[in-house]
Amino acid sequence: MLLQRLNEFAARAAEELPAEYYRSKTVHWVLRIAEDGRSAELQGDGPLPAKQRDQAVVEQVPHVQRSGTKVPPYLLVDTAEFVLGVPRSGEGSAGEKLAVEAERRHRAWRALALAWAGSAPEDGTASALRVYLTDPVVRPAAVGPRVEAKDLVAVRVGRRWLHTLPSVQRYWAEEVRRRKGGRTERSGLCLVCGKRASLLATIPEPVKKGAVPTAGGSNEGQLISINAAAQGRRGITQLANTPICHSCGGRAMAALNHLLASDRHSRRFRENGVLVWWTRVGSADDDLRAVVQDELDETLVGRMVDSLNDRPTPLATRGVDTDVFYGLTLGLNNARVVVRDWIDVPVREVTTHLGRWFAQHGVFDGWEGRVRWVPVWLMALSCGRWNGDRYAKDSAPRDLEHALLRSALGGSPVPARVLPTLLQRIQADQRIDTPRVALLRLVLNRNHHERNAVDPAMPERLDETSDDPAYTAGRMFFVLEETQRLALHNLNTSLRDKHFRTAMIAPRTTMTQLAANSVAHFRRLSRDNPAAGTALLNRLSELQARLTNTLPQHLTPEGQARFVLGYFHQRHSSGQAARKQRETGKASPPDDEATVTAAQA
Repeated sequence: MLLQRLNEFAARAAEELPAEYYRSKTVHWVLRIAEDGRSAELQGDGPLPAKQRDQAVVEQVPHVQRSGTKVPPYLLVDTAEFVLGVPRSGEGSAGEKLAVEAERRHRAWRALALAWAGSAPEDGTASALRVYLTDPVVRPAAVGPRVEAKDLVAVRVGRRWLHTLPSVQRYWAEEVRRRKGGRTERSGLCLVCGKRASLLATIPEPVKKGAVPTAGGSNEGQLISINAAAQGRRGITQLANTPICHSCGGRAMAALNHLLASDRHSRRFRENGVLVWWTRVGSADDDLRAVVQDELDETLVGRMVDSLNDRPTPLATRGVDTDVFYGLTLGLNNARVVVRDWIDVPVREVTTHLGRWFAQHGVFDGWEGRVRWVPVWLMALSCGRWNGDRYAKDSAPRDLEHALLRSALGGSPVPARVLPTLLQRIQADQRIDTPRVALLRLVLNRNHHERNAVDPAMPERLDETSDDPAYTAGRMFFVLEETQRLALHNLNTSLRDKHFRTAMIAPRTTMTQLAANSVAHFRRLSRDNPAAGTALLNRLSELQARLTNTLPQHLTPEGQARFVLGYFHQRHSSGQAARKQRETGKASPPDDEATVTAAQA
C-alpha cells in the first residue's frame, strides 16, 4: 500500500523528481574536458565553509546504494578516488593498500564511463570523453594537493554537464537494474503495479543520510531490508518474498526522498523522527501545509473552525471528493527505516479533524482581543520545564509532539500522560500561559464523552454561567490575587507564588484561609481605591454565591485543570478592560503572556 501511494505521487510530481536513480549532491570539483578531448583541467575550490554553502554547486547526479569490499563506481560523477585516482590518506603498508584500491576504483570508473561512451557513438561529448580517457598522447588533468579522495567530482565537456544527458540517464538506469537484479535476473508479478516485469533483488536507493532525524548517528536507511534468514519468511533473504519491479522500487524511493527534502511536505520532530505527507490530487497541499508547520496561518485556521458549522448544499452532495490525505511517520534504527505510523484518510476528514482540534484548544486573549491557536510543537514544548524566560530544551516528554500531531490528524484522544505531566509542570514553576492553557482545554474537550467541537465542555473564554466548583475556585483565586496586588504595592512574593499550588490541589482549606486574609486587603482598598475595592468585593461575593456546596477538599487532575482554566479566563476577562489602558500606554500584559515563538525550536 505504501509503495503504491508513493508511486502515485511520483507520477503526479514527475517534473519535480530527479531522473531515475539520481540524487541531489554538492559538486566540489569539475573535470572540464576540451570539446576535442585533447586536454582537460580541474576547476573548483573544494568543499566550502559552512557560511558559504549557499554558493555551492548542487546537481542531480547518479546515485545508488553501494557497499562491500569491491565498491562499484557511479557513472561519471563520483569521488576523486574514483574519477582521479586520488587515494585515501594512510601510512606504511596501509597507505600502499589504499593506493592500490584507489587505482582499482579509478579503472572501474573509466570502464563504466567508456561503456556509456561506446553506447552513444554519435554524441560529440561522448567522443571527447573517449579520447581523453584512451588517447595515450593526452595528459591527464593536474590534481592539486587540496583535492581529497572523498571530494565529489563531476565531468563537463565544454559547457555541458555529462550527467544531464538523456543517454547518460538511460544508461545509468540500466546499469542500476543490472546491479540490483541479483546474480540471476528474475521476473514475476510486481506487488506494487500488478504487472509482470523484471524484479529487484534489493531496494536500489536508501533514504538519504540526515533525512530522518535521530538521537543516534545519522545514517542512510533502507525502507525494506531483509538481509538475514531470521528476518525473511521461510528464511529467504532480500526481496524474494516481496516482489517489486525496478520501476516501482526506484520511483517509490525517489518520491520518498523528494518528500523528505521538501519543507512543504515534511515535518521534522525535535527529538527524532519525521512526518511526510501528501495528497492524491494535490489541491489541498498548501492549506494543509499551513497548519502542519511551525507557524500557523490564522486565517486558514479560522476558516477550518468556521467550516464545522457548515452544512453541505444539495449541489455539493452530487459529487464525491476523491482527494485523499496520506501521512507517513518515520524513525531510524541504525541503517533501517522504521515506519511508526501510516494515515490514509479522505482530505475532507483530515480538515474536519484539524478544525475540531483548533476549535477544542483555541484560547481567547483578553489583552489582544482575539482567539489564539497554538502549533503542535509549542504544545509539546509547554510540557517541559520553564526556566524563567523560555522552556528548557529537551525537558518535554519524548515523542509527545508526534503523539499530539497524530491526535490532531486522526481525531483521536490526547495521550493520557499529558494531563498529569502538564499539571506537575504548572505546580512546579507556576507558568500559566497560552500554550499550557490551550493544551489543558484540549485535554478536557478532546476526551469529553460528547467530543462536541461546536459546544465543547470547556469554552475558549470566561464562562459567566458555570457553577463548576473547581472552575469557580480558580476564578476566586484570581480575584483574591488581584485584591492583594492593588492593596499592597512592591510585593516580593505574590499570592500565586505562595499558595497557587496548594489551592489547585486542595482548594477548601487554602481558599478559606485566603478569603479570611483578604479582609485586611479590602479594608485598605476601601481607603485607597474604593471603586476597585467595591468591584472586586462584589465579584468575590458573586462567585461565592455560585457555590451550592462548600469547595472540594481535594481536586482530581481534571478538576485541577478546570481550576487553572478558571483562573486564566478570569484574568483575561479583566484584561479586556485593561486593554484599552494598554492602548494608551498605561498598561501592559503580564509576564505570563510573553509570546513563545519558533525561535525556541
